Amino acid sequence: MATVYIEASVSLDGFIAGPSNNGFEHLFAWCRNGDVPTSTANSTRVAYRTSPASAAHVRELNDITGAVVVGRRLFDMTNGWDGNHPMGVPVFVVTHTAPEDRAPTETPFTFVTDGLAAAVALAEEAAGDRAVGVGPGSVAWQALDAGLVDQVRVDLVPVLLGGGTRMFDRLDGAPVHLGDPRVIAGTAVTHLIYDVADRRA
Repeated sequence: MATVYIEASVSLDGFIAGPSNNGFEHLFAWCRNGDVPTSTANSTRVAYRTSPASAAHVRELNDITGAVVVGRRLFDMTNGWDGNHPMGVPVFVVTHTAPEDRAPTETPFTFVTDGLAAAVALAEEAAGDRAVGVGPGSVAWQALDAGLVDQVRVDLVPVLLGGGTRMFDRLDGAPVHLGDPRVIAGTAVTHLIYDVADRRA
């Protein structure tokens, strides 16, 4: 079974977006504050230029990931990454209704209308022996709450946003126990990787 992880850039006070859905320039400044370039499948839209430690972290994540699961809101906010997700892997979009008119895309997008667990299962099948990334946003904490997640990855940014969208908005199954973190110190970011100690599903 593929490893399922959730990952997000998070402010020190726990937000993945600031008030009125802003603050991204602070949360993702680490992606552009260094000298080491890391290419993506969509470098015209997403380009990394980071510290050496963050570059190695990003390359590892790209190497291990075989599929991703996202929510419809993120898909719409990014305009479907203009048809080419930065990781260049199959994307499973959790939605109530699949769009009727779809232009051809480089990335295989599958719209899943029968729930998050079904989307994760399809992503695991597509990923094979590689990992599945879920989120960010509400699908991430919902997957964790449902016991579908093996690993939590946090890119902790030294900024206080004071409000907005939390990485973990609510967890009905709390407490969720995590193992000791693997810590990667980048420039203006600390990458934290936790294994989930008590996956339930």
